[in-house]
Amino acid sequence: MGGFFCVLFLLLSAVRPVHGEELELYATAAVLMDADSGRVLYGKNEDAVMAMASTTKIMTCIVVLETVSQDDILTVSAYAASMPKVKLYIQKGEQYTVRDLLHSLMLESHNDAAVALAEYVGKQFLPRELQEKDTSEYTAEESKMAMAAFAAQMNRKAAELGCVNTWFITPNGLDATEAFTGEDGSAVQKEHCTTARELARILAYCIRESPCRAAFLEITRTDSYHFSSNGRSYSCVNHNAFLGMMEGALTGKTGFTNKAGYCYVGALERDGRIFVVALLACGWPNNKTYKWSDTRKLMQYGVDNYFYRSFSEEGIAFDESRLNPIPVLNGQTARLGADASVAVRVAGRGADSGDSGAAEAGENGKNLEGLLMRADETVSVKYTLAESLTAPVAEGTPVGSVVYMVDDKICRTETIVTADGIGAVDPEWCLKQILDRFLLP
Repeated sequence: MGGFFCVLFLLLSAVRPVHGEELELYATAAVLMDADSGRVLYGKNEDAVMAMASTTKIMTCIVVLETVSQDDILTVSAYAASMPKVKLYIQKGEQYTVRDLLHSLMLESHNDAAVALAEYVGKQFLPRELQEKDTSEYTAEESKMAMAAFAAQMNRKAAELGCVNTWFITPNGLDATEAFTGEDGSAVQKEHCTTARELARILAYCIRESPCRAAFLEITRTDSYHFSSNGRSYSCVNHNAFLGMMEGALTGKTGFTNKAGYCYVGALERDGRIFVVALLACGWPNNKTYKWSDTRKLMQYGVDNYFYRSFSEEGIAFDESRLNPIPVLNGQTARLGADASVAVRVAGRGADSGDSGAAEAGENGKNLEGLLMRADETVSVKYTLAESLTAPVAEGTPVGSVVYMVDDKICRTETIVTADGIGAVDPEWCLKQILDRFLLP
């Protein structure tokens, strides 16, 4: 493929972008995100790597939901039962449904429930003899192996979501550090951590993109949950006070450790707009309410200032008629001596709109026709296109991109692809051309 070059840069407004107002927040790091595009609408130290406490459990919950059935029954290990408060006080050898422990996890933030769930899922990735071994007979080391296998699934999911500064070690968010040996033989240490931006990204996935998003919302929005097991009765109450604070509050998860301070991640839906707020290190005792005031302030800022703007209605959408065919070197043509070329199109438009990955919006890859924006924000559009191609060229080959930018930051990318395929000139094609032109009537 030839080199890409920029052939268009179109400013769609002469208004100079104005940054939003400065908000006074208690949190050391904070983000207000558009859940549909992944765009950060307001940030404060949003890429600072920090501990996140029990907000970890949103990832624990979604990985469990995506891996096993809520009707599955698990057995408790001695290691899971040994977890510190806050806990459900499960005991070695007891059995619970995944559904019951997921409610324990997300409503009461029980640390022992988190480990029991992690062991149940994680053991499926261990050697066969440990998969078949009853969890109640696990040694502490075997339990840690299962938990590490689960953490690997959490980190795999984080990587899929583009979270490059997130690292999970525990399923409950307790502070932890682990050591590795680098490729050069050096010792490497990683802490259980994330950033405000990436924590918001994870919750956006849980409520908008995961195949288990409905189950995630059902669990995390439950006011109270009661169940009986092992001859005892349990009652779990939702401690997410934000659910009753603002109209449209969707979901959320609190967290606290001495290292992380008070943390929170939550979502709100209003008039078709979905906002996510993530807060890290939002005070320490006795500042337990700071996270609620910061959340309310950020959510209200989003509701008051950001509205959906359609690219097509505002004349921003890229016009495909600007795209000319690309010359194809050594390409087959209808007759000898003709120049080969291939038409191009923007993937994901019209009848092609079902193409997977055809268009991206911000960080979460959703195909959007517009964006949540302030009235004073400026959009610019540019496209790149290959100068030439060399046959053979398959239909749907990426040959360029259309990029939408807000205040010099990419908010959406569309891929330009070939509309047809074209074969390379070869002896068989040459023989056919000669026969058609000189020998056949």
